Amino acid sequence: MDFSPLLKDLNIEFSDQKLLKRAFTHRSLLNEQDQAIKSNERLEFLGDAVLELVATEYLFLQFEQFAEGQLTALRSALVRGKHLAVVARKIELDKYMLLSKGEDQSGGRDKDYILANMTEALIGAIHLDQGFQVSKQFILDHIICNIDEIISNRLHIDPKTYFQEICQEIFGLTPEYKLMSQSGPDHNKIFIMAVYVGTRKVAEGSDSSKQKAE
Repeated sequence: MDFSPLLKDLNIEFSDQKLLKRAFTHRSLLNEQDQAIKSNERLEFLGDAVLELVATEYLFLQFEQFAEGQLTALRSALVRGKHLAVVARKIELDKYMLLSKGEDQSGGRDKDYILANMTEALIGAIHLDQGFQVSKQFILDHIICNIDEIISNRLHIDPKTYFQEICQEIFGLTPEYKLMSQSGPDHNKIFIMAVYVGTRKVAEGSDSSKQKAE
């Protein structure tokens, strides 16, 4: 795998190419190749911690007017898997994924959690190879740079909380969630939840848990 186009785009040098390759190695590949190959899971663990630190420091210094709860919500929005997957697609990390044939054929390159984990693993690899300042700059340039969009679109606010705020502001009412139905076997249930404002049902949602459906 030639990582030079990626490194050029990111403006990052890398000394240990094996370490970089490991950042893109999904654990599914271990089932098909030599067991000496290492997956990116340990790098993901490290990258998660580096990302958390950089995001925390940035928010603490830049948003002095925000209370602890607001800072926590903003940090969660920055580091959540869905946002990291968006970042991964933007810088085209999916091109460099090393997956098993089965995982690749099942759409692994487009799974949010795999993309997010790979982003964290890359941060961990950059940190080990180039040091904290370079990994911090990567995070600032590609992840924290989206903070204004997150704030303006209120993406740091839980959707249920946001909906509740709107209902209370406009109608003076708190939404109520009710289970409409559930189906499927115990290991794969689908729940349908409805949200009511007063006596009016305004929407339904379905998912694998009541919380997700809400």
